[in-house]
Amino acid sequence: MAIIKPFKAIRPARDKVAFVASRSYEEYDKKERNYHLKYNPFSFLHILNPGYKFHKTILGEERFTLIRNRYLEFLEEQILIKDDAASFYLYQIEKEDFKTLGIFCATSVEDYRNDRIKKHEDTLHKRELLFSNYLKTVGFNAEPVLMTYRDSYSIKEIICSEVQAPPEYDFTTPDKKRHRLWRVSDKDAIRNLQEEFSKMESIYIADGHHRSASSNVLASELQSENKNHSGNEPYNFFLSYLIPESEIKIYEFNRMVKDLNGLKKEEFLIRLDTYYRIEKRTQGFYRPSKKHHFGMYLDGAFYSLYLRKNVYEGTDALSKLDTQILYKTILEPILGIRDLRNDKRISYGYGKNNILDMKEHIDKGSHAVGFSLVPITIEEIKAIADANLVMPPKSTYIEPKLRSGLTIYEI
Repeated sequence: MAIIKPFKAIRPARDKVAFVASRSYEEYDKKERNYHLKYNPFSFLHILNPGYKFHKTILGEERFTLIRNRYLEFLEEQILIKDDAASFYLYQIEKEDFKTLGIFCATSVEDYRNDRIKKHEDTLHKRELLFSNYLKTVGFNAEPVLMTYRDSYSIKEIICSEVQAPPEYDFTTPDKKRHRLWRVSDKDAIRNLQEEFSKMESIYIADGHHRSASSNVLASELQSENKNHSGNEPYNFFLSYLIPESEIKIYEFNRMVKDLNGLKKEEFLIRLDTYYRIEKRTQGFYRPSKKHHFGMYLDGAFYSLYLRKNVYEGTDALSKLDTQILYKTILEPILGIRDLRNDKRISYGYGKNNILDMKEHIDKGSHAVGFSLVPITIEEIKAIADANLVMPPKSTYIEPKLRSGLTIYEI
């Protein structure tokens, strides 16, 4: 039984929402971030980067405290306003090749602990503690965890009925994405949505494993400090955005390695022949089209690699995953890459131009070889999560990417 809960969101004033909501802080390079800070006084980046006001880089606890101060200033100036009733919020993102409509809600820490909210990635305890401390100090959560659920006709019907009304927000950002948000405060609609989600055994984290893990850490800490803990306190829940499986978009991460681990090209190809049937492609770019096939770019040429089934056979959801197959057959045994997260010899890339970017890196000599994969499917993600397994780092790049400051959950 999955629990979702309405909440009183802190939201931008309607006439300022296009200026307030920002991309995730890490998505901006320094030049672009400073431009927004200089020319847009309403940007949520002013809250996230309070040191800009003092022309100083501020870190740690002092930064967290100043973030809290900037947040309170935005409330005092009514750039941000708190809703008067607990609600769900329907949020649609639309661009040329992608459209999704989901629900901002509060999800249960208890569901996370009991594995009704399922995970497929490892988290670093150090980062969990850091973000937990951040949440405790600032007192709000502005970056929702992206989750997905099995397609449901009943939920779709409720949502479609609600979005017939004029939206609270309707704006377009410079990346040509249209953003619309509806507030669902009708008690019957809220109850109906909760009942439909209560029928689901599980929902799945798509993006935001550290955020959900940190919320769990914080809830444990605050629960132990609260002698009157009831389970209904805001810290028992965390901000999430839920979309149906059919509306999630998954892209692949390609891999590039800086050297051939001391092997000459011919030696490397001979080692590779143990696991793969290798074909050199003579025309244009090559991109693999199905599972267990890989593209490779080496010394100015594209190759297709076809896994030899008689030498490698997957026994569980993880070992059947293409990112794991590439690791177990090439990256680790041949190229000596053992730590996919920290080894400086390996780099990752994603996006529609990534094959071209990979070729350019290798042609200029910064890397020796690159591998392209097909995207992992939502079924594979669910199989990994259901089996309590963990995918290799950089296995998926998932959309939608959500904006900060659109709906804020107070802890």
